[in-house]
Amino acid sequence: MNRTRRLRKTENIRRLVRENKLTIDDLIYPLFIEEGENIETEIVSMPGIKRFSLDTISKELDEVVALDIPAILLFGIPSKKDDTGSETWNDDGIMQKAVRFIKKNYPSLYVITDVCFCEYTSHGHCGIIHDNDVDNDATLPNIAKQVVSHAKAGVDMVAPSGMMDGMIETIREALDNTGFPNIPIMSYAVKYSSAFYGPFRDAADSAPTFGDRRTYQMDSSNRDEGLREATFDDREGADILMVKPALSYLDIIRDLKNNFDRPIACYNVSGEYAMIKAAAANGWIDGERVMMESLLSMKRAGADIIITYFAKEVAKVLLKK
Repeated sequence: MNRTRRLRKTENIRRLVRENKLTIDDLIYPLFIEEGENIETEIVSMPGIKRFSLDTISKELDEVVALDIPAILLFGIPSKKDDTGSETWNDDGIMQKAVRFIKKNYPSLYVITDVCFCEYTSHGHCGIIHDNDVDNDATLPNIAKQVVSHAKAGVDMVAPSGMMDGMIETIREALDNTGFPNIPIMSYAVKYSSAFYGPFRDAADSAPTFGDRRTYQMDSSNRDEGLREATFDDREGADILMVKPALSYLDIIRDLKNNFDRPIACYNVSGEYAMIKAAAANGWIDGERVMMESLLSMKRAGADIIITYFAKEVAKVLLKK
């Protein structure tokens, strides 16, 4: 008789034959930085996650460094918005100030910036609006201005999230032509129009004031389209390909892992985080075990990198082992 249970009998043998392992090196921690002073506001729908101003964020960054988390992903919340999101390319904007502050005071951290417009536009959409929809080609020049401004501030990597056609080619050319050929691009290559983003919109003040984002984010029914999207970004010069959300799209993560010779990232998004936190708070699940199991499923599916609001908690669990 085949007895597969022989290799499950003790913890030590389970450790020896374990196929996938979650490590601190896999993690990127998202941070929300708001323009202003003396801001440290907990996001109600995301327990444990806060919005910080630059004068209050040092304690959070100290903890990230102490936990040896290698990278952070920054989201900026400006004090003023307009219909084009022009603060995104303001060299003295909140994102640019944050990058300079962190690179000066926390040089060991790898700093990645979200490249989009929804937090910065008065309408909450990811680009220039024409005829009640985002005008793809009119938005691309503004994306170029945004990434160059981030590069001048000292960012290590840019992560475009707007799902504009041609955005990776535009960004690569803009960086190469302005003296920043070595800044990599982590593309939100396969980003679905998802109900799992709800708490993030509270965190970043980015809910659209009309309509939704289905004309530019992907339909959640589609799998093959994800490969097409990733193929375009791969050809245009993306260095890392991302799938967002993660937990309900593990099949897409595996598709990308099987088809591309590049690092694959996934975003364990706000709704996924909030559900586990809410269920754990009610005593319905073991929050720590579900957290670790869900993130491990992303590694097993093929993710090399996981962006997660659980990063600090995961690091603490792993450091105890």
